[in-house]
Amino acid sequence: MELSGIFTCHATSGRARAGTLQLPHGQVPTPIFMPVGTRASVKTLDARDVEELGTRILLGNSYHLYLRPGLDILREAGGLHPFMRWPGPILTDSGGFQVFSLGDLRKLKEEGAEFRSHLDGSRHLFTPESVVDIQRALGSDIMMQLDECPPGQCDEAYALQSLELSARWARRAREAWLGGTPLYGHAQALFPIVQGGTHLALRERSMELLLRDPWPGVAIGGLSVGESKADMRRVTDHCGRLLPTDLPRYLMGVGTPEDILESIAMGVDMFDCVLPTRNARKGTLFTSEGRYNARGARHARSFNQPLDPECDCLTCRTYDRAHLRHLYHVEEFSAMRLGTIHNLRYFLRLVFGARQAILEDRYAEYMEKCLAPYGAASANEAQAPAL
Repeated sequence: MELSGIFTCHATSGRARAGTLQLPHGQVPTPIFMPVGTRASVKTLDARDVEELGTRILLGNSYHLYLRPGLDILREAGGLHPFMRWPGPILTDSGGFQVFSLGDLRKLKEEGAEFRSHLDGSRHLFTPESVVDIQRALGSDIMMQLDECPPGQCDEAYALQSLELSARWARRAREAWLGGTPLYGHAQALFPIVQGGTHLALRERSMELLLRDPWPGVAIGGLSVGESKADMRRVTDHCGRLLPTDLPRYLMGVGTPEDILESIAMGVDMFDCVLPTRNARKGTLFTSEGRYNARGARHARSFNQPLDPECDCLTCRTYDRAHLRHLYHVEEFSAMRLGTIHNLRYFLRLVFGARQAILEDRYAEYMEKCLAPYGAASANEAQAPAL
């Protein structure tokens, strides 16, 4: 397996970076947001919707796809790309976060993570090696190592024990990756995951252990799992200062507009989060004017007023606030689709705009403008409930 670099940095603005990922299924401009297609589908959308949004790379999840539809079906289909009719790059998470979230249903040991399926209670063992094999069957462009994702408020002793276990697992995953052969004729990159909780010295220890070996990229994990926003930003900033500049940096599972913009300023290149799709299904939409409650009664007569006049998505081009509010109010499935289309397009436009601002060395100005509507309260009204 080649270890040649997959990332080129073209420009910086402060510590913000504009680059390109060269992957088997296409080039990806960075910074980038990856819509989450956990079960080989972005909820409420089809592949054509996803492509028309301008999506450049999708995220899938090894845990869920291993359980359903299962590896035999995915191998027979030729991998995740043809199975879900997505021609572009895919990153697959290892399932480590899902194992973390199972709580009493999982048990960690040196060999790997043993868990009971949330579907039928059947027992399974994920090892660093088996998770690489699972992701080979998925055929993703970027694979993630199996790691333990500790709770955000874990103490220093537990965080140290956890990061050392994850580092040993990373070494085993790397050996399995380098010693194996891709199933579908294209190379697959493998990223290790920096852990250490909110303890900066432990984050440094994790980087020291992981980066003894060369990798094509690196991820920052263990954030947005219960720690404070201040701690999350402190850790992201610290890692962004220390991680190698020639590697793409992926901040896992962090994704409000504020989080993304501030993390780009700290040198992060890649993001994913279920927030835009989950919130869209509940009626919380993100706009150039701030968070917007699409269910609000005040919009019942907002005729000929697009959701976001600055947005070019199908929802904003075609429907007004009055009709969109009606669709949510009567619980039409189309409301969730239209809201999801808008939210994902907003997030993609946000990172595309960030890239252009970095190329023009005006990122601080761009970030300030985009953050202005996202203060303590939305420019429009209170936020609708989010999952």
